[in-house]
Amino acid sequence: MASHRLIQHVGKTYGLRVSEGLYDRLNVYYFVDGHALNDRPRLAKVAAEEIKRLVEEHPNQSTGTAPMSEGEILKFLNGKQGRREIMEALHALDQLGVHGIPKFIIEGRTMVDGAAKSDAFVRIFREIEKRGVLLHGPIFKDILGIDDDVIQRGSHDATILGNIAA
Repeated sequence: MASHRLIQHVGKTYGLRVSEGLYDRLNVYYFVDGHALNDRPRLAKVAAEEIKRLVEEHPNQSTGTAPMSEGEILKFLNGKQGRREIMEALHALDQLGVHGIPKFIIEGRTMVDGAAKSDAFVRIFREIEKRGVLLHGPIFKDILGIDDDVIQRGSHDATILGNIAA
């Protein structure tokens, strides 16, 4: 749970671009490199390096807050901050019937399994496009205490998305 709390804290502190980048790095750390997420000193070192890299690489996507040091991260990991929010998020997922990943929750209500065919996603997004407005916002925004400005900044800027589409 400590790594989940850290990702949530980083998202609130530095924005979604940095938290998603850290999440990606920790997936490699765990699934590819084979390191344990409960090795807090090692996790703190890797997280500090990645946060620093991401904040420096994407200064316009972060909040301007200085990167957390390895010591600050270790202190956070050994604390309890964010535990309640993660427990509430897990409870909300359980109430929605989400017991595995990947799972996409669109407009806070529509669930799509990660193995769904692309036409399922296209149909949902075309409906939203036709309406011209989202019916519901992010489901975990309030539970995790994520500010509106963090949501508005998003995780990717339009320039990057345009380059990917091209």
